[in-house]
Amino acid sequence: MQPRVTAILVAPGGANSLDRTLDGLSRQTRPPEALVVVDTGGAGSAAGRLNLSGAAQLTSAPQAKTLGAAVAHALRVMGPGAAGADANDEWLWILGDDNAPDENALDELMATVEVAPSVAIAGPKLMRWDEPAVISEFGETMTRFGSSIALVSGELDQAQHDVQADVLGVAAGGMLVRRSVWTALGGFDPALPHIDASLDFSTRARLAGHRVVLVPGARVLSQGAPEDFGRKPGGHARRARLRRSAQLHRRLVYAAGAALPFHWLSLVPLAIVRSVWHLVAKSPGAVVGEFRAAFGTAFGRSHILAARANLRRTKTLGWSAIAPLRADWSTIRERRVSERDALLASVEDAAIPKAGFISSGGLWVTVFAAIVGVVAFFRFLGSPAVSGGGLLPVSTTVGSLWHSVGYGWHEIGTGFVGPSDPFAGLVAVLGSITFWSPSTAIVIFYFLALPISAIGAWLAARRITQRSWVPSVAALVYSVSPPVLSALQTGHLGATIAHAALPFLVLAMVSSARSWSAGATASILFAVVAAASPPLIPALVIGWIGAIATRPRGTHRMLGIPVPAIALFVPLALADIARGSWWAIFADPGVPSRTAAASPLQLALGSPETGLNGWTDLVAHIGITGSTMAIVIVLAMLPLGILAACSVFLPTRGRAVACLAVALLGYVTAVAATHVQITGVGSSTTAVWAGSGLSLYFAGLIGAASVALDRIPRFTPPVGGLLGAVGVAACVPLILANLMGAGSVTPSTGRILSAYVTAEAVAKPSVGTLVLSPQPNGSLAVSLQRGQGETLDAQSTLDSTQQRLSTTSRDLTTLAGNLVSRSGFDPSHDLRELGIGFVVLGSSGDTGKAGDLEQRASEALDANALFLPAGDSTSGQLWRYVDATEKNRATQPDGPLRGIVLGTWGIVFGSALLLAIPTTPRRRRARPGGREIDQPATTFDEERDE
Repeated sequence: MQPRVTAILVAPGGANSLDRTLDGLSRQTRPPEALVVVDTGGAGSAAGRLNLSGAAQLTSAPQAKTLGAAVAHALRVMGPGAAGADANDEWLWILGDDNAPDENALDELMATVEVAPSVAIAGPKLMRWDEPAVISEFGETMTRFGSSIALVSGELDQAQHDVQADVLGVAAGGMLVRRSVWTALGGFDPALPHIDASLDFSTRARLAGHRVVLVPGARVLSQGAPEDFGRKPGGHARRARLRRSAQLHRRLVYAAGAALPFHWLSLVPLAIVRSVWHLVAKSPGAVVGEFRAAFGTAFGRSHILAARANLRRTKTLGWSAIAPLRADWSTIRERRVSERDALLASVEDAAIPKAGFISSGGLWVTVFAAIVGVVAFFRFLGSPAVSGGGLLPVSTTVGSLWHSVGYGWHEIGTGFVGPSDPFAGLVAVLGSITFWSPSTAIVIFYFLALPISAIGAWLAARRITQRSWVPSVAALVYSVSPPVLSALQTGHLGATIAHAALPFLVLAMVSSARSWSAGATASILFAVVAAASPPLIPALVIGWIGAIATRPRGTHRMLGIPVPAIALFVPLALADIARGSWWAIFADPGVPSRTAAASPLQLALGSPETGLNGWTDLVAHIGITGSTMAIVIVLAMLPLGILAACSVFLPTRGRAVACLAVALLGYVTAVAATHVQITGVGSSTTAVWAGSGLSLYFAGLIGAASVALDRIPRFTPPVGGLLGAVGVAACVPLILANLMGAGSVTPSTGRILSAYVTAEAVAKPSVGTLVLSPQPNGSLAVSLQRGQGETLDAQSTLDSTQQRLSTTSRDLTTLAGNLVSRSGFDPSHDLRELGIGFVVLGSSGDTGKAGDLEQRASEALDANALFLPAGDSTSGQLWRYVDATEKNRATQPDGPLRGIVLGTWGIVFGSALLLAIPTTPRRRRARPGGREIDQPATTFDEERDE
């Protein structure tokens, strides 16, 4: 019998493309024997006004809301099909109103099925309605997890896919299906009204022993998507919901009986997990649809049991029979590559957008850095202050904080008049934020240091890269790098501030050549970094000179960058020069603390102190030596080093060289710091903290590696992931040490001395406390603290780096030496003159020379009738001087220099702040090809040269 074809044309309401489809049908070289037009639009639809004749008939089915229901209605109108052997010769050609076939489409389809009796379904090549040369869809398949995939979509048709034949599924539009197979399989699953209906039908046909093939020569134009049947195109959220609902339905239908309960139980938990992923992937609109799909499949009327029964009734082959037709990982990867290539081709001549902070992962890296900070310093939660290492609580009032800024009387040691450290200004600004409890600001900064570093690194990396994910890798590695965690662990607050501010400084300085606003911002950040970490001053100056040399046209905007820093340091520098120790200007601010200088190799591996960032102590418990661990860390650092080295061979070598120059400056600064010992700690001096130089070193290396990741075409995402993983793993010992309380910094109540002394100081603010600290070498460190004790804002490098003792200091050491030894010396006069009311003997925690000295000193003070034991405190053993009387101590006035210094600072920083505030429209300089690689950061505005 001659094969008989009935074309079923389904026309929803509107049907704007119906005329073109009917015209295509009328021009077929092999016309169908019959045509049934199903009008699903109801009264007033375009299809309802058609005048058909001959073998064509029109039927109305407004209740048919899906393509499958419309086809089923058409079959009822057609009546029963042929029986017996003739049943296999009756075919259905399913078309939508937006499926306009080429004139030879049906001829090609029939030519294929007539020579292959095993073929039950044939699908044409669907082309875009408005771009007939572009493939809309050509074949369907699914992954092993049930996700549907179009084999070909969005590609220019160059016959590159015409070799395909057998597939798992074809699209519904233009499908040619044997009527007997349609009837036997029950048509489309009514639980799949839109997406995946044809894929499910084709899969069931395959499992029933039939073949499904593609016919490249048959071309059909296609305009709408299956989910848009009879309605306006929906948004991404609706499509995602429908696609997920179809996937879950098919998963439960296809699952083995024993696995069905587990699949059902996993629906909602998987929705939760996938919703998190949608947020990470910046698709929040899909979250609601994810839960709607899960709950609808689990508890709605999804007809799972009916669909499983229908599949079981018709299934004659096992799932292994269609396994070769399912998409493997290579197919999925090729599909993603094709999509990426198509996207790149579509925007080849357009401006490449910069990475978005939220859409490109910057926010999530910042959140991760914040979590690391909370975990590492969890002990500090709820504490009003922290102390230890290079930290002390700050003054209890904002007024006292700002009194320590500028120039004047310093109540530290025996007291002196002179300039303050610029770092005191940073402490005052920081403490003023939490004015009700200034010390709390430092606690808060401990939790914010890492996320602030992440934000700065992300912005800086975004400035020099194009790939959206590269800034996130750079931010991750920089935010948890060893220099900042080591600085936080040892209480080097200034080094931590410098680490967080460096990326912002780089970002502003890069843009300063073209923007006054950026130049002024760079000048403020330059001063902040210099004040926080004076050892970086030489590197900052060299970097500033290099920036001018590479962009000479912007010299007039960049010349003023160091001015605020110069204003801050001139008073201190003059004081250091006057006493013959100009190099003391590079001393670390804050409380002097002993530093174990690292070797050049350890510095190259990112360790500012000996111990390889805690790895040596950590692995010693399992028998691994420090040298072995050094080799492991060298290997771990190789990805960063290799990427940084490769960056100079790429087209953007200019940026790479600049980044590597920054890294070299940082490394030289770190090495030099270990050889400069200018700060006194007890009876000895200690090296300058090398961590600030390492922060600059890491910033340069990460910048160069980012340039490489941005330009090397292959394997960069895995390498970037490896770089981030190694960066996080490197900080594990430091995090554990802080979490377990092994760091130098500990939570504090905010009291520097004991509660007894603090209470006494309320009534007698000038009361002095002599603090005696036994040293490991058997010597005794002596300090005199006034009132409630020394604070962080009162620290001065003029005191910690002094080379010669003053007369008062010599008297103080003589007094201390006599108090800790049994002698006939009467200290009453010196105690009264110095206003001393208490003596604190610090605990050495040692059984060596320091312990012996502590024992002798304790016995001597107990035996001295002038002192009464006042118990133990967190500071050590306490004695009270029985004849102590309040005496007004003579302090020198601040003098006129204080007003001059503060006035100068106010003018300089006020001018810089006014310039830093953007007040003019931003202009971007266009570059060839539409790229704006060298545009200024969006943080700043570019001004006209007026």
